[in-house]
Amino acid sequence: MKIFCHCYVVSWSSVHVARLFGQAIFEASKLNVLFLGVDEKKHPSKLPRTYTLTHSDITAKLTLAISHSINISQLQGWANRLYRDEVVAEWKKVKSKMSLHVHCHISGGHLLLDFIAELRYFIFCKELPVVLKAFVHGDEDLLNNYPELQNALVWIYFHSNIPEYNKVECWGSLREATSPDGCRTLTCESIPELPCVNECSCCFPAASMIPWTHYHGTSHGGADENVALVGRNDVTKYIYNRKRNK
Repeated sequence: MKIFCHCYVVSWSSVHVARLFGQAIFEASKLNVLFLGVDEKKHPSKLPRTYTLTHSDITAKLTLAISHSINISQLQGWANRLYRDEVVAEWKKVKSKMSLHVHCHISGGHLLLDFIAELRYFIFCKELPVVLKAFVHGDEDLLNNYPELQNALVWIYFHSNIPEYNKVECWGSLREATSPDGCRTLTCESIPELPCVNECSCCFPAASMIPWTHYHGTSHGGADENVALVGRNDVTKYIYNRKRNK
């Protein structure tokens, strides 16, 4: 999403600015999928599975890496470090229930992103259905083998140094979040369920594969600050300490 004059798959030329108020459309022909060491048939409740999605301004194509952990090399370019338009995600099993956790960077890192945080949040929300469709299309063999994953809840993590945009939203099931009409219904659950504190078989993986905090200024793996989590009609303040779940 290019935002700064960009945002996810959207390059902010005059043509794409027009899309700001139009419908976001997924084009399968523009998606390049890389499987990096993962078994396409292995259920993500048994083996870590993550998605790293980036966009090229030169080719106007998306690259989706499906791997055990975030594909760091895919995020090394200067443009990505400047625009921060990547979207990363991971499958999790918590209390025996599968869910997809999607992360995007709204602001923090440099002042330009802070200045347009509201616009970045708006565009990410608009383009995320396209992102989810890219995940579904790119990993279609997995979802065909395990169709119940379409009913998994999708949690969207917006990372920002501005409290208003530093929050988590539940977008309902994966099937609903990628529906043709693009609509979503936030479920009655207000926060993602936490994994068991002690070692168990109902939660996997034991630690997140995504090295992002929910609050800029904390070290990875440390205590996260207050994060707004959105349910149906309520916003709950929740203090989450990763160390307690290890």
